[in-house]
Amino acid sequence: MAAKKEAKTLKITLIKSTIGQIPKTRATIAAMGLRKIRQTVELPDNAATRGQIQKVRHMVKVEEA
Repeated sequence: MAAKKEAKTLKITLIKSTIGQIPKTRATIAAMGLRKIRQTVELPDNAATRGQIQKVRHMVKVEEA
């Protein structure tokens, strides 16, 4: 059996409400799969995810998983 390379992931936690945010920011949070404050999702560490994080960096906490 060949050892499988584990893909790097990021743990992203919503720490601020989307109330009062512009629609583009709300859409980015929803696209990441976040709905509630303190909800955490694991997403792949790639350029697309990094771009989304950059757009909403004031609302999320990011950790390497």
